[in-house]
Amino acid sequence: MPKKWLKAAAIRATRTAAQAALAAIGSATMFGEVDWRMVGSTALLAAIASILMSITGLPEVEKDEGDGE
Repeated sequence: MPKKWLKAAAIRATRTAAQAALAAIGSATMFGEVDWRMVGSTALLAAIASILMSITGLPEVEKDEGDGE
């Protein structure tokens, strides 16, 4: 896998995991207690899903491929 793709996929997965963790924390707060294992597993699953979705292609990598870099 090209280095550019790995970097772009890792950035997307990190952002997705952070968004999922924030959503899980916010939802759990409504119930009075945050279950950190649930937050961690939700973030991890979101990151894995993001990586799997990135396999189909990343627009930021595909448009950069025409640059000649």
